[in-house]
Amino acid sequence: MQELGKWIIGAALILFILGLSFYFFGDKLNWIGRLPGDIRIEKENVKVYIPITTMILFSILFMIIFRLWKIFF
Repeated sequence: MQELGKWIIGAALILFILGLSFYFFGDKLNWIGRLPGDIRIEKENVKVYIPITTMILFSILFMIIFRLWKIFF
């Protein structure tokens, strides 16, 4: 049960830091979702958005973070 508590606290800290970064630097992060390779189709009644490049970038970033976490902890 204590292990679950540690995971919940860790997740809360990550969300807190992420929230602070969006709060203070949100106007500078408008490139997220507008990278080359992200597909946007906008017509009269239909909007389709497929963030391929953004998801690849986030996947690589999370992989690096988890690998560093695994090495140090």
